[in-house]
Amino acid sequence: MASPLPSNVHVSAHPCLRAKLSRFRSKSTSPRENKTLVHDIANIVGCEALSAGLRTAKSGTDESQLGYMYDVETISPARISLVPILRSGLGMLDAVSSILPDPTPIHHLGLFREPTTLQPVEYYNNLPYHNSSQPAPSEDHLAIILDPIIATGGTAVAAIQTLKEWGVSRVIMLSVLGSDEGVRKAVEEWPEGVEIWVGGVDQALNGKGMIVPGVGDVGDRLFLTKGK
Repeated sequence: MASPLPSNVHVSAHPCLRAKLSRFRSKSTSPRENKTLVHDIANIVGCEALSAGLRTAKSGTDESQLGYMYDVETISPARISLVPILRSGLGMLDAVSSILPDPTPIHHLGLFREPTTLQPVEYYNNLPYHNSSQPAPSEDHLAIILDPIIATGGTAVAAIQTLKEWGVSRVIMLSVLGSDEGVRKAVEEWPEGVEIWVGGVDQALNGKGMIVPGVGDVGDRLFLTKGK
C-alpha cells in the first residue's frame, strides 16, 4: 500500500469532478468533450485550491443599487500570476482565470519532455525581468501553475524552480491528474512554498513516463495532434 501523500498535496474528492475525470479517461470521448472536461475539472480544482489559498481583504466602501453603503471585499494577495505550461496548460486557462475577480497577468512557460531521457527542456519563457539584471518585485506574489498532467514530475519541478528564481512568494499548482511519484517529486522541490491541487492521483507510470491508467497525452487530445 502506498504511503500517504504529503500534506501539501490535495486530491479532490468532489463527486462531480470524479465523474468527469472518469469520463475523460475514456478513449471514446470526442475532441469537443475533451476540452469541456478539462475546463470543468480545472474549474472545480481551481475553486477548491483558491478557497484555501487566498484570503478575503477589505478595500473600502461602495454604494449598493438601493443606495446603501457596504464594505467592498477583494482577495489577498493582490499580486497573482497565472502560468500555463504550453501546450496543454492553455486548456485550463479560461476556467481558472474566470474564478479570479480581477484580470490577472498570464505568463507562459514552454516546456517539453525529451523523449529519451524524459527530462524537461525549456523552449519559451515570457516572465518579466527574465534574464535581466533588474530584480523581480519582492511583494507577496502568488504564482498559479496550470498543467493538466504531473507524470514524472520533471516538468513541474522545472516550472517551480523557474518561478522560485523569479521571486514569487509561493506557488499553487493545479492539475487534472498526477502520478504518485510525480506529485511527491514536485512538492519536494520547495516544500514550504508549494501546494499541489489535483483532480486525481494514479499509482503507476509506464516505460515512456505516461501515467497508467491515466488520460493519455492531454495536449494531443486538446489540439488534435495525435500521431505527430
